[in-house]
Amino acid sequence: MDIAITKMSSKGQVIIPQEMRKGIKRGEKLAIIKNRDQLIMKKVKDLSKNLEEDMEFARRTEEAWKRMDKGEFTSQKSEDFLNELEKWAKE
Repeated sequence: MDIAITKMSSKGQVIIPQEMRKGIKRGEKLAIIKNRDQLIMKKVKDLSKNLEEDMEFARRTEEAWKRMDKGEFTSQKSEDFLNELEKWAKE
């Protein structure tokens, strides 16, 4: 998973960072899905392919942030975290 930071302009415009634009053509339509505090951006032509997975990912991410805000998280080695993440991806 790649992560980049951007910001919204006073006109509501958001620039997709250059490193994230690979595979997106100029003028291609993008859908923005809002799920509580999460925003998911998908190509319109790919919208139905993984929508359920994206929504589940957003739900789990939101739950994780809430648990973290409450201090309900544990520290673990990066190797253990990656193994856990790999198991989750296979579910």
